[in-house]
Amino acid sequence: MGSKRRHWASAAAPLALALLAATGCEGTTDAQARPTAAPSSPPVARVCAKPAAGPAKAPAGAVTVDPAVTGDLAAKTKSNPPNTTFWLRPGKHRLDPDRYAQVIPKEGNSYLGAPGAVLDGGKKNQYAFGGAASDVTIRYLTVQRFVAPHNEGVVNHDSADGWVIEHATIQNNSGAGLMAGARQRVRASCLRGNGQYGMNAYKATGRISDLVVEGNEIVGNNTGDWERRRKGCGCTGGIKFWAVDGADVRGNWVHDNRGTGLWADTNNNDFRIEDNVLDANDGAALIYETSYNAVIRKNTIRRNNWVEGRKAADRGDTFPFATVYLSESGGEPRIRARTDKIEIYRNVLENNWSGITLWENADRFCNSPANTSSGDCTLLVKDTERCAQPAIATAPLYADCRWKTQRVDIHGNRFVLDKSVVDCTVKCDRMAVLANYGTYPDWSPYQGERVAEAITGRQHNRWHDNVYVGPWTFVAHDPSRTLDPGQWQSAPYQQDAGSTFRARDGG
Repeated sequence: MGSKRRHWASAAAPLALALLAATGCEGTTDAQARPTAAPSSPPVARVCAKPAAGPAKAPAGAVTVDPAVTGDLAAKTKSNPPNTTFWLRPGKHRLDPDRYAQVIPKEGNSYLGAPGAVLDGGKKNQYAFGGAASDVTIRYLTVQRFVAPHNEGVVNHDSADGWVIEHATIQNNSGAGLMAGARQRVRASCLRGNGQYGMNAYKATGRISDLVVEGNEIVGNNTGDWERRRKGCGCTGGIKFWAVDGADVRGNWVHDNRGTGLWADTNNNDFRIEDNVLDANDGAALIYETSYNAVIRKNTIRRNNWVEGRKAADRGDTFPFATVYLSESGGEPRIRARTDKIEIYRNVLENNWSGITLWENADRFCNSPANTSSGDCTLLVKDTERCAQPAIATAPLYADCRWKTQRVDIHGNRFVLDKSVVDCTVKCDRMAVLANYGTYPDWSPYQGERVAEAITGRQHNRWHDNVYVGPWTFVAHDPSRTLDPGQWQSAPYQQDAGSTFRARDGG
């Protein structure tokens, strides 16, 4: 794991939260071109303020855990067989005072917290629950004040498969509050104030499949401000996903995180990101990077990227930093998924720092020293060393050695910008599709404007049937090419057919 994010990024303090109801949208006079109406705001998962209470009495057959006995939870887990249910009494439960002391569940174990049950690491223990056992359940329990190292996690430390985390509060820990394995379910939980991530969906070997993240509140994470401490590390946010194959991320409230809200980075595939409220994150609400095939729909996305976008503008950076950022990501029919494109539709984006940017780094490809995804290659090429001259200059490797921003369909969305709310004058009003001028390495077959011309005109990236309110501008091909709506809709770009533009909301 390391720096995976592109380049022009920074981090700073969280913003205050404000949620407003979404409004409908207006179409054109031509019914055939009328944009699909954007939905009203999905319900907000306020689970941190109102956590669900666990059972007040031990369920039949459960082993009772005593908070007055230090290490009781780990000891009773060790002495009981798999598939045991443990009920933690009200109070503060502690592990033995050793940094590596932790609970090692057995297969099928369940851990239920009574009202007021807290597992507290005391700023001494690194991990709460670890080991390789599958199908472990944790419900109604608060887990706090553990000190996992950078890039490691507190709950499910070893990314075991089949875990279920429901109605839990995982807060005020170092590192990631939670790791993820295959078939993991994280529901109705509060992931709050953790030092690096709320959850880090990362597995040291293999890919994570069939992940569900539903109805959670993910707030105030990256308290350690890791992008400042390790500039460009790409290692922060509400949730980070790595090499996840099949994820449903729905109904979550992701807000006030320092850095990015949701960040899928490196060979993720088949995501459905829907019905979330993404609000007041310092950086982008959503980054989908060097990944494939996703549906992003019916999300309410407000007041994101104010801190990072403004910092970039203040230092004179011309890149169109966006609230939804697709970096070297697109649809790929050859990779099995529920869709063969990236479809972004029926979302409301209101008063963010800019809108959607589709980007492709001409110098980033398998086997390039400029590839910030270390030794990873695309899902189409297993052997990175194949991506070298002379083979990379011809089909199929010329195409397959790149993560390509292609087959992106953006429609039926509502984009609202009031610069007085965002408190900006320039660089906060952009929608973009672009690449850089390829220069590196000297053997690269992608030098010059080849990639910029492809992402802009030949890779089937399309905006259409959207509603724009406010002073929007557009960037195409490269950062220097800024367009007004008429130019954006005209040749050679021909974007946003059937869309409407107006200066402000009407009555």
